[in-house]
Amino acid sequence: MSALRLTSAGLLLAAAWGLSCRPAPADSGAVRPPAFAGSFYPADPDQLAGEVDALLAAVPPPAIAAPPARVLIVPHAGYVYSGAVAAHAYRPVAGRRHPTVVLLGSSHRASFPAAALWPAGAFRTPLGDIPVDADLTRRLLDSGPPFTAQPAPHLDDHVLEVQLPFLQRALGEFHLVPVMLGTPDPATARAVGDAIADAAGPDTLVIASTDLSHYPAYADACSADAQTVAAILTADPDQLVRTLRSMEKRPPRNTSTFLCSEGAVLAAMTCARRFGASSGALLHYANSGDASGDKTRVVGYAAIAFSGSPPPDSPPSTQEPPMNPDAEFSPEERQELLRLARQTVESVARTGKPPAYDCTVSALERKRGAFVTLHQHGRLRGCIGHFEADRPVWETVMEMAVAASTQDPRFPRVTAGELDSLDYEISVLSPLRKIDDWREIRLGTHGVQVGRGFRRGVFLPQVATETGWDLDTFMGELCSQKAGLPREAWKDPRTDLYVFTAEVFSD
Repeated sequence: MSALRLTSAGLLLAAAWGLSCRPAPADSGAVRPPAFAGSFYPADPDQLAGEVDALLAAVPPPAIAAPPARVLIVPHAGYVYSGAVAAHAYRPVAGRRHPTVVLLGSSHRASFPAAALWPAGAFRTPLGDIPVDADLTRRLLDSGPPFTAQPAPHLDDHVLEVQLPFLQRALGEFHLVPVMLGTPDPATARAVGDAIADAAGPDTLVIASTDLSHYPAYADACSADAQTVAAILTADPDQLVRTLRSMEKRPPRNTSTFLCSEGAVLAAMTCARRFGASSGALLHYANSGDASGDKTRVVGYAAIAFSGSPPPDSPPSTQEPPMNPDAEFSPEERQELLRLARQTVESVARTGKPPAYDCTVSALERKRGAFVTLHQHGRLRGCIGHFEADRPVWETVMEMAVAASTQDPRFPRVTAGELDSLDYEISVLSPLRKIDDWREIRLGTHGVQVGRGFRRGVFLPQVATETGWDLDTFMGELCSQKAGLPREAWKDPRTDLYVFTAEVFSD
């Protein structure tokens, strides 16, 4: 029976928590077949692609210039329960180039003191086959214990499988290194994380597949999961272990676990720390009660991202940002928006909520999209924007100031101790204008959005000025780096092109 159609309480638990009674195949050969298509997610390729695309499209786009996170924590229940949370993890990396994905999970069915690898071949979903990265897998195996070539634990477990359609729709083509841990032993998990960090390339994406608390009531789950998430966000595996052991001493009623892939998460946190992350970012949290309405026994889900180290210190650019020659805001109005952005970030860092604001400047009631960018000692500290001209610009700036300081997945939340070191930049955007001919693009004046199907990418106007790129390079990087399209897609009539201008100012 499909997990997407279950309604009774008992059957709901089976779909939400991944119980299965089907026997494992005796021999999968080189291709690991899908075992949970039709239960945890649709088996029909078109329906599956449409459902995943809709989940991804429902998540607001990330910051325009955001590099991909290096490590993700993603839930693995049936899509009707945890799909919306998983989409918050995959949306920021959609269209990025990740030639290899290392996918970590802890076995639901077997206990073994090793990390089981599928040594070669492919993993199959209704959307096609994903080739195993045999070279990276071999290097991990050659590193010795705890890695072992052991396909059997992979055959009838959903923990890794449910991530694959999301990855296929978000990334397109990539190679996979599936890693199944058989024990939550911290020493084994750290060894796995260290080995992956040593072997991974700069574009390798590492993902741990896990759900949070199992079976407590809704309020108890929210409380317990908040503690677990807070420990994960420290990027300190020891802190997570201490938190889980402490919570286990007095678990809420009906709780069977606080983290079902503990070993996988510890390994991923070890990787994140090795990549230079000092903290993580919570992208979204919910539990099965939010999806089903049954809040008596729930499972928790979180999407978390870790980025690597910021680039080395470099002197601030002496080049003035490009200005819209048709600037509509006076110097006083710009200063008011900058003051509002600063006050908003400071209030959120100190009190957890934005300040009250009574707009008395009529020009700031104009509906405009905007980006708020934070810099610290000449380095990016946060950047998020909103394109639609659907609210007053002062309101957009406040909302984006909150988002840039608390929701950019590359960085931890801005703290009160950092406020004096922050510089602010605002880009007020004109509405998007569709063009039929790429020759209309004015480099350095126009920002450009390209799109084909689900894949979209945007560069602000100042990107061309800051990089010195010519049009071919600018548009080629936009298509390939931001939208995941062929470099020449901007010349293809099937690709939608939009231009806009930005009035950029800073303090």
